Amino acid sequence: MEKISISGVTADKNIACISVIGIEDKPGAAFRIFSMLARHNINIDIILQSVGREGTKDISFTIAQDDVSKALKLLEERKENLTIKEMKHKEDVAKISIVGAGMMTNPGIAVKMFESFYNSGININMISTSEIRITVFIDEKDTDKALLAVHDGFGLAE
Repeated sequence: MEKISISGVTADKNIACISVIGIEDKPGAAFRIFSMLARHNINIDIILQSVGREGTKDISFTIAQDDVSKALKLLEERKENLTIKEMKHKEDVAKISIVGAGMMTNPGIAVKMFESFYNSGININMISTSEIRITVFIDEKDTDKALLAVHDGFGLAE
């Protein structure tokens, strides 16, 4: 089994989350949304798509806070063409990530991170994972407390 090695904890406070809800669950739906935003120089960070239901799906993504108004305006203007039934957004969001080797081969890494937040009274809004990273989205006001909690939870402060 690979040894767990958390090599870093990062925080990014300059993000917002937009959710497009009820888009058609057909090929090209995500392409149309993200290509339109890219044409307007809006960079997308993390994308999460829900399981489809009744012919629709929801997609949430993060962008820089500076781009929120522009993105929402563009999506609203094209809402019908993009088959968006509803949009929600949340500003003042922070992204906390732990990065390291051995996350996929050692059960409990995510649990330890989530427990650290739980013990500190921090609510997780969204979660994204990869082989080397676990990222959670929290309220920006909890960023410093979250960083301390993760450092303590993994013994990184020692």
